[in-house]
Amino acid sequence: MAEEQQDENTRGELRERKKKDCEENKEPPTTEKSKTALSTERSSKYVICQHFTKLFCGCLAAITSGMMYTVYLSAYHERKFWFSTRPELEREITFQGDGAIYFSFFKELLRAPSFEQGLFELTYNNKTVSMKTLNAVRQMSLYPELMASAVYWMSGSHEIMEPMYFYISLVFGLQGIYVTALFVTSWIMSGTWLAGMLAVAWFIINRTDTTRMDYSIPLRENWALPYFAVQVAALTGYLKNNPNSPAERLCYYIMTASAYTFMVMWEYSHYLLFVQAVSLLMMDGLFLVRKDKVLEIQKIYLGSLLVGYLVQFENSALLVSPLLSLVAGSMLANYIQVNMKRGTFIAKVMDIVYYYLVFTIAVTLHFLIKTLVADKENGHILQFLEAKFGLIMTKNFTTSWLLCQKALQTPSPDTLLRLTQSSLLPFYGLVFTVCCFSMNQMIFKRICGEPLKEKITLKDGQIGARPEVIYHIIYSALLGSFTMVFEGVKYLWTPYVCMLAAFGVCSPELWMTLFKWIRLKSVQPVLLAVILSTAVPTVIGFSLWREHFPRILMELSELREFYDLDTIELMRWIKREAPLAAVFAGSPQLMGAIKLCTGSKVTSLPLYTNEDLMKRNENLYQIYSLRSAEDIYKILTSYKASYVIIEDSICNEVGTEKGCRVKDLLDVANGHVVNEDGDSYASSKYGRFCHEIKLNYSPYVNYFTLVYWNRSYFVYKINTVISFQY
Repeated sequence: MAEEQQDENTRGELRERKKKDCEENKEPPTTEKSKTALSTERSSKYVICQHFTKLFCGCLAAITSGMMYTVYLSAYHERKFWFSTRPELEREITFQGDGAIYFSFFKELLRAPSFEQGLFELTYNNKTVSMKTLNAVRQMSLYPELMASAVYWMSGSHEIMEPMYFYISLVFGLQGIYVTALFVTSWIMSGTWLAGMLAVAWFIINRTDTTRMDYSIPLRENWALPYFAVQVAALTGYLKNNPNSPAERLCYYIMTASAYTFMVMWEYSHYLLFVQAVSLLMMDGLFLVRKDKVLEIQKIYLGSLLVGYLVQFENSALLVSPLLSLVAGSMLANYIQVNMKRGTFIAKVMDIVYYYLVFTIAVTLHFLIKTLVADKENGHILQFLEAKFGLIMTKNFTTSWLLCQKALQTPSPDTLLRLTQSSLLPFYGLVFTVCCFSMNQMIFKRICGEPLKEKITLKDGQIGARPEVIYHIIYSALLGSFTMVFEGVKYLWTPYVCMLAAFGVCSPELWMTLFKWIRLKSVQPVLLAVILSTAVPTVIGFSLWREHFPRILMELSELREFYDLDTIELMRWIKREAPLAAVFAGSPQLMGAIKLCTGSKVTSLPLYTNEDLMKRNENLYQIYSLRSAEDIYKILTSYKASYVIIEDSICNEVGTEKGCRVKDLLDVANGHVVNEDGDSYASSKYGRFCHEIKLNYSPYVNYFTLVYWNRSYFVYKINTVISFQY
């Protein structure tokens, strides 16, 4: 028994020793695992810290760029007009053309007892145009002024800032947001905020071709395009990020809010979104983007059209918009395609004829809606396009006048020369070419049945396979095509060129794509691509700094003088001598200035979206035609005009290209042009009214009495009692 018990004790000791040995053997792996976990945690923290630092520096650079551009615009405006040293009347003179009308309505809103009362007076406005009550909010798209007046009172700015300074500062601030959005878009696409800085530099250097701020501050596009730039930045992030990720959701909400605001701010916004929808449709048909993402974006388009229709007092122009027809046709075609059984013969045919189906449905819907909805406001656009492309010959004054506008003519070679001198166009050509070829390779692979990759790495060298890059290339190509036809589109296209060129030269994927094509093996292509994506934009930046920064500084230091003495004297005479109930007739551009500076009622406005006002403009321009005094008198009195103002610059116009002068257009429209032996000249039994009236002989003195004149303007009172003198 004792021996057995001793054996059991020995066995127990052996078991204890084995357990200890096992525990000792297990301890090193546990220590190794803890060390591995600790190193992984440290590396993840380092990556998070690095990502946060990069994000913080990029956001700081983007915000700083926007603020600096805002300060630059403010300083440039001050130097150009000596704005702070001038009295209010002379400041108001600086608002040119239709910009004067927009600011005059802003002043009316601020003079109203309440915002609601001011809105009502603008909605049923009979104090601006004689014998006409117009909904100024809708017809002149005054939503920026409504927003500005609300912010002016709610923010307490009326206690510290004059309305005019607040108004222009708000526009300058929006331009800062515009630049920031371009920065962010280029940053999202390239992955480096160096691209954003280069895009902003190119934008400012080519300011003549990127913005119309120099022409007129209150233009609708200056209010609306910053929201569009934000929408484009959000759309870029939405196409780039993975589905259902927090970043994608954030981009979706920003895209929705900016698209809705953009639609309300500008009457032509739906045309820009239409081009955007066409780009996405082309990607969708070639399976270059997820269909669910395209569907979500199309829902945003429909929502923005609905919001615009309701806010703009049931604007029928949005119902007949090509955007509505295209989106509805695309969604219906997708529904038919999705509900067909995959792999069947009909489903394969549907994939092939997808574009044809969308086009057929969209065109059918468009003509059906136009049949049901009576919209006359945009009829002149169709007539203008037909005349522009030579489909019809027209003598219509308004159409001919639009054809003669510089913004609607083909661009001059000077534009391309300026963009080339700033090195923008050459680098854009490089980026566009590489991305196009890479995109075509991707399209060919998709046609051959290769599936769409979820994630594309740098080693792949396929910059044209990314959905956001494909979208921007297609959209840029469409805008560029329109720019070659209409010079005014360059203000939409050139900022895009700045963003795309900066993204390309700062993107390692672009250089990697090039190296893959030339099969570079002598050096590590990935390393070289990363080096070039930093070195090339750095060299470009220093070159731009050396060549263009001194010019920008000179613009800010140079003192200019804008002093239109004749116009100022005219406004002072009207405020001093003319009755409060007086109605003035003249060119629409001058009428805008008179409305702003004096508050007097006018007979026409510089507005070309309303059929009645366009007809008024043509009738009132007859003071520069070969018409009799009696005809002109009948026209003016039909609009209850009290005074008519003859502008010497229009009457004796010689600088404009012959055939595009106002008097030439009137002669053609009135049938006063005679063609003999290949030459054309004006012929009528009456002299040109603006010349004949200055001679002070009958019958002109019977109908009109000269009451004021200076070097530029002749003001005639329209006699209510006609006294015939011979």
